[in-house]
Formats: sequence, C-alpha cells, structure tokens
Amino acid sequence: MRNVFIAAGLLITIACAAGAQTGTAQAGQDVAARVGDRAITVREIDDRWKREDPGQKAQAEQALYDGRKTTLDAIIAEMLVADAAKAKGVTPDAFIQGEIGKRIKTVADGDVRTFYVQNSERMQGRTFEQMAPAIQQYLEDQQETLARQNLIAELRKGGPPISVMMDPPRTTVTLAADDPSQGSATAPVTVVEYSDFQCPFCQRVMPTLKELRAKYGDKMRLVWKDFPLTQIHPMAFVAAQAGNCAREQGKFWEYHDRLFANQQALQPEFLKKYAAEVGLDTGKFNECLDSSKYEARVQESLGVGTRLGITSTPTVYVNGRMVNGAQPIEVFQSLIDDELARGK
Repeated sequence: MRNVFIAAGLLITIACAAGAQTGTAQAGQDVAARVGDRAITVREIDDRWKREDPGQKAQAEQALYDGRKTTLDAIIAEMLVADAAKAKGVTPDAFIQGEIGKRIKTVADGDVRTFYVQNSERMQGRTFEQMAPAIQQYLEDQQETLARQNLIAELRKGGPPISVMMDPPRTTVTLAADDPSQGSATAPVTVVEYSDFQCPFCQRVMPTLKELRAKYGDKMRLVWKDFPLTQIHPMAFVAAQAGNCAREQGKFWEYHDRLFANQQALQPEFLKKYAAEVGLDTGKFNECLDSSKYEARVQESLGVGTRLGITSTPTVYVNGRMVNGAQPIEVFQSLIDDELARGK
C-alpha cells in the first residue's frame, strides 16, 4: 500500500512493495451470464478470480468498501453539519468556517523547519528555503483537515445515534499456536502483522503497534507473521529464519526489536551477534541458523501470505480487516474501536 504526499516534488511512501497492490468483491448468486441453458453466477466468477489472482480480488473488494465508507461518512457529516447550522441560524458553509477557525492551529516557522529536518532524506537535495513554502502550505492544509475532522467527530459524538450496517471485507488469517504473539488469545481484537525485518516501513509501523498494545492492553492481541520480500530485501529471508530461532528460545520480541534497530546489518554474522546481545544461548541459536532449521516455515508463511493476496509490507489485519502500509495510528485506532463497538 502506498500513501503519497506530493509537495513540490516531495514523495513519501508508507509500504515496502514487491509489485502492484492487490484485494476482493462481494460474492453472490446473481446470474452474470448465460451460455445456452447454463448460468454463470457472480459467485462462480468470484471464486475463480480468487483462485487465479487473490491479491487483485482482495484489493478490489477493499477499494469498493473504502469508497463506499468514505462516501457514507461524507453524507453523514453533511447531515450533521446541516442540523448544527440550522440550530445556529447560519448556512452550513458559514458554520463550517466559523467552527474550523476556532479549532485550527497556526503553523509556526519552527514547525516548518522541524518537518524539513525530519524528512530531509526525501527533499531530493533541495534547501530549506526552496522547500519552506510547499511545506508551509502542506502543514496548513493538514491543520485545516484535522480541524474539520475534529469538528465532525464532535458532531457525531453529540448528535443523534449513528448505526452503520455495512460490513467491511474480512480475510480469514489462520494462526498457529506457536506464532509470536503479545496479548491474550481471548482478546476481542486480534491484529496480525505480515512483516519483513529489512522493510523500512515495517520499522516505521513498529512503534505504532507498540503504542496500540499499551493503549488497549488485554483487549488487543498482536501476532507476527513472516513475509520477507526477497526481491528487494536480500537479507530478509535469513533474518526471518533468525527470528524463528529466537522464538524457539522464548525471546522473539526482544530479538525482533534488535533486528529493526539494525536493519542495515542483517548478515548472518550480525544476526548471531544480536542473539548474544539479547541473552540467547548462542550455541543453540547458531546451530539453528546455520542448519536453516526454519527455512521451510518461513517459506510456508510467505506462501500463505501470497495466497491471501499480500504483495507489500507491512500488511496488517485487524480482526481480518486489511490495512496496507505504515498508516498513522489513528487508522488502526479507528478500526480497533469499531471492532470493540461491534463486539458489544
């Protein structure tokens, strides 16, 4: 999944991808065509589509739901704004402008410079002076968007009850008893991360997932699945095997953090060094890694992920609802909160 911010040539991506992104459509029994006296149903088409290109089908289904959900949210927001504006005796546009003006924050020069420094590697060699106007505009637009979102959230919270009946697409992700996990197996929300130790966007989403675990506690379980993108990350496959060797000794997550902290050095000699640093039995670890003990397991995880339609990392499933890329924490919170509400 790729989320793009373009400001005077500035491009920021949020996922490691081996190819085009792909996903599914609602299956049904409606007749799509007839050949003589034989009917071809939508379900038959969808079943074949899923077999032949599961990724494309999954992405299509997700895109359809996302489009409908975005439009639904816009309709609901317009209704709430219209009601609030009517109550104040103003037009919806005047209400929006007045309320946003109360909530918007001024973008200071320091904010612009901080953004430039934090994203310096994406400035393509341009100086701060060259990029400052584009960054200023981007941050101001961002503040306006945030203020609008906060306003709508307040209206939704204080307005009439809203019940959304539209079901999101879900993917069935099979979990093994020995998959690395944090949190209770009975948690109402299970977050499954298909990830790659050499992927920079997986590294970027790691603190987000940690923050979510801290926020939701026993309500959320986090499960790791290997999906090394060997086409673009040559050391990812062996790093995934090393992770399994650490899992064998009960220290997967400590080792997981060490690998993400050292993404530029994932050759076997470094993998063994990190094992010692996190307190693993290095003799057992080295034997495990040198013998490629978990090569088949990693390959199987890769194959399962491919059949699910995964083509990029990180790909995360929140109770089966797919999230592509290193999305902002608000994206995950929205899904988790929705799942908890549905559970009630």
